[in-house]
Amino acid sequence: MSAAQPVLAPGATIGILGSGQLGRMLALAAARLGLKCHIFSAAAEAPAVDVAHRTTIADYSDTEALARFAADVDVATYEFENVPAAAATFLAERIAVLPDPNVLATTQDRLAEKNFVAALGIPTAPFAAVGEAAALAPALANIGRPAVLKTRRFGYDGKGQAAIGDGTDPATAWREVGGQACILEAFVPFVYEVSVIAARGQDGVVECFDVTQNEHQDHILKISRVPASISAHTAQEALRIAETIAQKFGYVGVLAVELFVMRDGSVLVNEIAPRVHNSGHWTIDGASVSQFEQHIRAVAGWPLAKPLRHGRVEMINLIGSEIEDYRKWLTVPGAVVHLYGKTEVRPGRKMGHVTRVFADESRSFGRPRGAGSARF
Repeated sequence: MSAAQPVLAPGATIGILGSGQLGRMLALAAARLGLKCHIFSAAAEAPAVDVAHRTTIADYSDTEALARFAADVDVATYEFENVPAAAATFLAERIAVLPDPNVLATTQDRLAEKNFVAALGIPTAPFAAVGEAAALAPALANIGRPAVLKTRRFGYDGKGQAAIGDGTDPATAWREVGGQACILEAFVPFVYEVSVIAARGQDGVVECFDVTQNEHQDHILKISRVPASISAHTAQEALRIAETIAQKFGYVGVLAVELFVMRDGSVLVNEIAPRVHNSGHWTIDGASVSQFEQHIRAVAGWPLAKPLRHGRVEMINLIGSEIEDYRKWLTVPGAVVHLYGKTEVRPGRKMGHVTRVFADESRSFGRPRGAGSARF
């Protein structure tokens, strides 16, 4: 359990564990509200370091550095879910850590997360624990094929996963994921992938952004569109599920619930991200309050805002060498370019994003002049 949750005044300092682009955007949102951010980073060169009021560069196992960090901040939060649990627990003994490290522990383990969701009566894809190689064959017999074998920990953007089809050797799939504790999930024939960005304040009030429809390329989010192409009933069910999860966790801050939409309009929970999320980047330019400001408000003990969407919104990730198109995007009327300040371009690395807001709700597609082959 974390220390008592404070209500901050302007000028207070929020500590952020992690220094990626999510931490960068959190720090920018905090600065606009008159709050300071102290970044705890394992790397000296990172997106959040450039915009933070203060930075501690140290390993997460460095308890002396963590103690100094705790003494300098009024509350701590994190921008990625793979913060070592020991570091979060160490801080929680000294200051409030939001959301609570117990939530972090649940969402760091895919099996624990699925069991948590299932216990709420919320549907997921059929799943089974696979703790060792010998357990894979009986799990497959129960779940069936096709299925996806996923590591229980440290998987994102398709990493730590192996598909198992009719002709797949289970032993090969086991080796592909590193021969570690896994969860086997049935493949579900979904129609859309959507997400709900939800914020819960210290007072228990939950505010959700509109359901976002997501398109992935090579397992990495490429485009988010709002509103999603789903019925009002399906949207309401997705929002209900996200609020139920936030309330059951006793969550404070922003979380993302990723869901599959089936052909009949029903939804299945895929994953929970206990942090601000890539699919919510559209909120910076497309809504009256961003997911980042909502998170800062929540951990500061401030009232949440009621999100109002400005129109139909599209968010396009700039991945790898696509960052080289940023100048072309600057020529597109209405496009807002966000660059993360990363110095090394690598395939699959998120380098920035572009947001386009359309006042009408009709569907429209565009692309920068001379840009590559990405479809918008």
